[in-house]
Amino acid sequence: MKKQTKISRRTFVKTSSAAAGGAYLLSSLSTQADFIKAKGGEVQLNWLGDAKPIHNQGLTWGVSWPKGKIKRNSGFELIADDNQEVPIQSWPLAFWPDGTLKWTGHAVPAIPLLADNFTLKPTTRVKKLEGIKIEDSESLITIDTGGVIYKLPKSGNQIISSILKAGKTMASNGRLILLHQDAADEDSASAIQRSIFQGEISKVTLEQNAALRSVVKIEGSHQSEAGRAIVNFVVRLYFYHKADAFKMIHTIVFEGDEKQDFIKGLGVRFDLPMHDELHDRHVRFAGEEEGIFAEAVRGLTGLRRDPGRAVIEAQLAGRKTPPIEMFPENVSRNIHYIPAFGDYTLFQGDSDSFSIRKRTAEGHSWLNAGKGKRARGLALAGGPSGSFGFGIRNFWQSYPGQLDIKNAHLDQSEVTAWLWAPNSPTMDLRFYHDGMGQDTYPKQLDALDITYEDYEPGFGTAKGVGRTSELNFWVLDATPSHEELNEMMQYLTEPPLLTASPDYMLQVGVFGGLWYTDRLQSDRAEAFDKQLLWYFEFYQKQVEEHRWFGFWDFGDFMHTYDRDRHVWRYDVGGFAWDNSELSTDLWLWYYYLRTGQKEVFRLAEAMTRHTGEVDVHHSGPFAPLGSRHNVMHWGCSAKQLRISTAANRRFYYYLTADERTGDLMREQVNAAESLLKVVPIRKVAPKDTWGTDDPNQVYLGFGTDWGAIAAAWLTEWERTEDKSIRDKLLASMRSIGNQPKGFFSMGSRMNLKTGEFEISKSQKASASHLSAVFGLTEIAIELYELLGMETFNKAWLQYCQYYNASPEEQEKVLGNSLGKLNLAQGHARLTAFAAREKADTRLAKRAWEEFYEGSGGIKSHGQAKFISGNKVLTPRTEAEGVSTNATAQWGLAAMHCLALLERK
Repeated sequence: MKKQTKISRRTFVKTSSAAAGGAYLLSSLSTQADFIKAKGGEVQLNWLGDAKPIHNQGLTWGVSWPKGKIKRNSGFELIADDNQEVPIQSWPLAFWPDGTLKWTGHAVPAIPLLADNFTLKPTTRVKKLEGIKIEDSESLITIDTGGVIYKLPKSGNQIISSILKAGKTMASNGRLILLHQDAADEDSASAIQRSIFQGEISKVTLEQNAALRSVVKIEGSHQSEAGRAIVNFVVRLYFYHKADAFKMIHTIVFEGDEKQDFIKGLGVRFDLPMHDELHDRHVRFAGEEEGIFAEAVRGLTGLRRDPGRAVIEAQLAGRKTPPIEMFPENVSRNIHYIPAFGDYTLFQGDSDSFSIRKRTAEGHSWLNAGKGKRARGLALAGGPSGSFGFGIRNFWQSYPGQLDIKNAHLDQSEVTAWLWAPNSPTMDLRFYHDGMGQDTYPKQLDALDITYEDYEPGFGTAKGVGRTSELNFWVLDATPSHEELNEMMQYLTEPPLLTASPDYMLQVGVFGGLWYTDRLQSDRAEAFDKQLLWYFEFYQKQVEEHRWFGFWDFGDFMHTYDRDRHVWRYDVGGFAWDNSELSTDLWLWYYYLRTGQKEVFRLAEAMTRHTGEVDVHHSGPFAPLGSRHNVMHWGCSAKQLRISTAANRRFYYYLTADERTGDLMREQVNAAESLLKVVPIRKVAPKDTWGTDDPNQVYLGFGTDWGAIAAAWLTEWERTEDKSIRDKLLASMRSIGNQPKGFFSMGSRMNLKTGEFEISKSQKASASHLSAVFGLTEIAIELYELLGMETFNKAWLQYCQYYNASPEEQEKVLGNSLGKLNLAQGHARLTAFAAREKADTRLAKRAWEEFYEGSGGIKSHGQAKFISGNKVLTPRTEAEGVSTNATAQWGLAAMHCLALLERK
């Protein structure tokens, strides 16, 4: 076959500009070579949100590099804007096919970082970093961060056996706690049986043993005394040089029977020695905004007898008070009659209210100590001789949460960070209805027709779903001031992150280059920017107004709005939780790449945490597939790769170097095998289409199925340079390209060992409107650019050009028309890609016509209106015609089309 001549992008800029007055031009990727040359291999880094950390306990981030530029063994140096060199630890995250670095991870220690921006550049200088010291024995890992020593057993139920500072034990017996019930609180059970399931360790791995940042991964399960496990856990502990704190990423996977295993409490607990006098022991909670709850275990204010200003001011500030013998005699002789309050609890029962209570000891009444709306999730106990802080990130957003301090009046107290508060009703994971007689596929399809819910008995189980939480713990020499507590709180709530600019990443060419930056100045770009911002802010407001918060819900959006009831359809089948439908995740991440805005990053981050954990089965019969949209996040019987796809996780992983997100993507590498057991098209296609007796063959659609597998294989190959993964990816691409109708052949059986698809015998061209809208477009374009495989690229270009083409054009080229297809607006970006690659101004014009016509998407943008009064429960904003599917696809199409067709 004669090799097709490809018009260069530079040539297309000139020809399209001449032919169309410059209306349909190329992406700014055309300037990549000049950009990289000018930069000289350096990258400027800025703080996300321009917020430099006043309180720094160490931080990690990721950086992209241009192909062929940075050698795999390169070192790096970080220079602040005042020319001060900052100690830095670096490691590879991904490689280009030529072996050069594509993404790198970096970490800096817990030192002051007061510069506004930094320059990161490769270096050949060998630098020996002095920092964390680690001893790894058969039974114990000891980590010395340069001030704090942690001892981590490799078995048992203690994740940290002791924490020492200056030779003194600051905390001990760190363990994971789960409170179990055999019935829900609301059920009419004659007697509810409660028990504690300890977190038993099965495996400890020193994942990163380095000078500035070290990571320990702890795996295990919560077990009953009889050894029955109902929850698996994966805990990562992060230690930074010179840090007075450590970070925990805490993941659970539910393994129980939701009909009999109810979680009453889930938390992390430590024992603390209490050395100070009762009136020098202090409790702190971070309340709303900058508010701090601050009390001593034995208060000295408000007494009938005045201890004096020196004593009161010292106690209020958390400093050591003068010796008791220096107190006024009428206070010191009766001080033992002042009650000591040993127990404190802050309970955030929902997103809008918290309460603080205290009592002297168990067996006595609680006193109401304070109330508020949204506690920030940080607590502290201790005194002038040392204190221990603990906090849960996104605390009120992930309610019900609880922070406990107990026995602060004794020699040893106990603190617990509750991720699921025992003061709340039990965690109930049961499906929300009894099936309503849907015991056959025809009945289930009839129900789907009216409620959009794809139900099947046994498929609505929560078995295997996960949840990840982030916590921080501080080991302090004294009681921090209120200002210092708020600085700690800021570090917990908004972890500092260094980022490269969207413009830099666009020029480097990662993520397909499918966005534009401020360098693109046009009326169209200005109009799109306004509308993109409007949609983002609208959904921000929906999250707040409709309270899309909670342990299992935070991070997700709802699917469709019910204008009659003025609510999102939270209780209507498949119209409720969105579960990544039509690439909501990708919309947010590409919008972050467009803007670089902190608010966008944080919303996308929360969605990535949620959709990667809660919406996916990580164990059990449906692992590692995700669940389609439903009233329950895990409720739909459509268990599919399009939800669990690594395409939705890659952004967060590469921008933050987050190991847990890396786990989620690695889960998907062999996910195609799961389709042997759980066939996506089992209800709608005859078995001879997908059935096979060969365990090494499985039917995959070339759209949502292969797009997800390709994302997983591409990412794993980039991360590990595993040649077997590369070969499977290439074989799958090549065999799609060799199909009679390419992507329009729709699907085939794939060899699980080689990745190669059988060649279809059918000459009919077909298409599904869903194939390209779950990450296939973005991954296919990235592979197109990355590998330049002629057979694959030809097939992909054909799909891009003819999906939205007229029936006559389709029939002429494909042999038959594709019939009536949906989502033409979202597919306009495919037409735009074909226009760019073929240097075809006619196609470019057609792409914009498809986009603005809005078929299967948004024809005209709705206006928001505010509703209050007796028609709604609470005041809220709604907009005509806005749905999450359409918004996500409009946003992606807008950004992609501009990136592909407009001048920079």
